[in-house]
Amino acid sequence: MSASSSISDPAYLRARAMETLFERLEKLCEGAIAIDRGGRVVYVNEKYLAALGLGHTSEAIGRPIEEVIPNSLMRKVAETGEPILLDIMELGGEQLVVTRMPIEDENGTVIGAIGFVLYDHLDSLKPLLARVTQLESDLRLARRQLSNARAARFTFADFVGTTPAIARAKEIASRAARQSVTVLLTGETGTGKEMLAQAIHNASSRAEKPFVSVNVAAIPDTLIESEFFGTAPGAYTGADRRGREGKFRIADGGTLFLDEIGEMPLQLQAKLLRVLQEREIEPLGSDKVTRVDVRVIAATNMDLRKRVSDGTFRADLYYRLNVLSVDLPPLRHCLDDLPDICARLLEDISASGDYVKAKITPSALSALARYDWPGNVRELRNILERALILSDSGRLTGEDVARILPVDTEVRLAPPARPAGIVVPYAEAEAEFEKHTLEQALAASKGQITEAARMLRISRATFYKKLAKFGLASGSAPV
Repeated sequence: MSASSSISDPAYLRARAMETLFERLEKLCEGAIAIDRGGRVVYVNEKYLAALGLGHTSEAIGRPIEEVIPNSLMRKVAETGEPILLDIMELGGEQLVVTRMPIEDENGTVIGAIGFVLYDHLDSLKPLLARVTQLESDLRLARRQLSNARAARFTFADFVGTTPAIARAKEIASRAARQSVTVLLTGETGTGKEMLAQAIHNASSRAEKPFVSVNVAAIPDTLIESEFFGTAPGAYTGADRRGREGKFRIADGGTLFLDEIGEMPLQLQAKLLRVLQEREIEPLGSDKVTRVDVRVIAATNMDLRKRVSDGTFRADLYYRLNVLSVDLPPLRHCLDDLPDICARLLEDISASGDYVKAKITPSALSALARYDWPGNVRELRNILERALILSDSGRLTGEDVARILPVDTEVRLAPPARPAGIVVPYAEAEAEFEKHTLEQALAASKGQITEAARMLRISRATFYKKLAKFGLASGSAPV
């Protein structure tokens, strides 16, 4: 084909336009990276290496994109074929303006995705960012208002964790969701029993119906019967003339969550047993029974079998509630899940406050892992929120956490001493802290891996991976 004819050929012009666009973007942008259909990195330019903490392109090629860029949306673009033309991505504590586009073959089939970092300094985009911040604030307000409705907000995806005990709890709860059986959730306070109850409800055929939560211990004994079963009009002096619907009637068709069921008075236990068996209620002051269709999920942090033997809980009610039991593990038994749990909690805290940049560092996670967490995930959320309030940057470090953990918590935070005036990059300082912590654990355990892992409250497998990461051996503890 001659030069003149090729210039007028539409296909040729289109191909050259695409090549020129890529060359210009690759030259002008602050970084470029591409993945195949399976989400593995196939290309990264030299400019992007420093931001990714890499020394050579070979360190990224062939790896899943999420290992190179945590929380990347590139895989979503490759899977859906839908571009994300303008987005703000956080990487290494910095905000980057990025664009992500699918890559198609000559037949129009999506075979991968490519992303470009358009800006790494956002001063020129301050008006846009201010608008985004306002929209995020409006969204958080809307979420808080919606949460007041009688609807379950959580799903199994919100119950974070992959350790065996958590995986087992979710597996049994998933089975329960497919049936309408009564479920008993057991576990220490703060382990997420109501969250799991909401997840069961949302995964069931009752998801569109009400989810009603009642803390049995919070209702005075004199009101508990009317609270559950309702009252007929004028049932007693001072009662509402129009009557009152009880929680069972409000939850009809849906789920009634009874928290702290072990605190229920004996006289009410008999009535609850009848409801579970007969599926009907009789409001206080009425002689008419009403049919109800309610799935009951009960929860307790007590040993109900012991209360049965003590005579404070009916055996027949216990067996009726315990059709399917799910035991929720304490946080101290699931510390391998601590990074994921903290990430989800920070996301939730950010959605309910003004902590848009909330992050947690490895040194903070290390400090948190050395605490016993008697209050479990509820206490962890409290600690994270307090730390964020006291933090100027929203980036939580080991020092931030140590200041508010109970004073008897042993947290060794001192990194190796440096000459005065020497400053190193943050990522390098964090890596030194993590390595120093491993060396301390090895020294304290006299090189015993199992004991060292126990001290840090991580699994042996995780400990070995960290040793390999820093080139340490079990005998490398400092003397």
